[in-house]
Amino acid sequence: MAKRVDVKGQIVESGNAWVYDWLGIENTSPRKVIMALQEAAGEDVEIYINSPGGSVHAASEIYTELRAYQGKVRIKITGIAASAASVIAQAAESEISPTGMFMIHNVSTSASGDYRDMDNTAGTLRAANQSVINAYTGKTGMAPEELQELMDKDTYMSAQQAVDYGFVDRIMFEESPIPLQNGFGTIPENVINKLRGMIREPGGYGQAPSIEKEKAAAQLKLLLMKGEKR
Repeated sequence: MAKRVDVKGQIVESGNAWVYDWLGIENTSPRKVIMALQEAAGEDVEIYINSPGGSVHAASEIYTELRAYQGKVRIKITGIAASAASVIAQAAESEISPTGMFMIHNVSTSASGDYRDMDNTAGTLRAANQSVINAYTGKTGMAPEELQELMDKDTYMSAQQAVDYGFVDRIMFEESPIPLQNGFGTIPENVINKLRGMIREPGGYGQAPSIEKEKAAAQLKLLLMKGEKR
């Protein structure tokens, strides 16, 4: 069985994680992920992501550690992979919950000083954006200009949109869709499954003895009268 590694809450620098822990704020740091990978010792790991993002540098370190890991890595986005967390989600084969979301935007910071300081900060932000785009390009194959345009818009994506763009490989549970009905008087799927278990079919599908069919019909009437839900 694959080892589970959670990437939840704020993505923070390892040196700052204790503050979040002390305050009881959920967080993920490179040190926590590295320790989990060391414990896995090359066995398969599943990375469960539900994070609004955080430190770009911490996310880069986690992304790099996952890419370098010797075992199989699978990423599962169970809530949202936003901002810095979206970079981590690019590190391996991935899937997203049908109710999950994906978000990308420009790197941001705060600064003070004269025009030289502002110019330097702007250059730093552009370089940081490019580092993020490198992760997206490697996963999606999209052109940097297209990705920058999406980042400029603070783009939120549904599960299907994230897959369509190529940020995520597939949507969870697609192989076992929930049955949908549009009509009245339909026998619930769970009731049908129960009846199948009641009827012995030695002659193959649709060949059950009439006595068994009569019993099943009585059971069906009883289940529907009781409003069977399970």
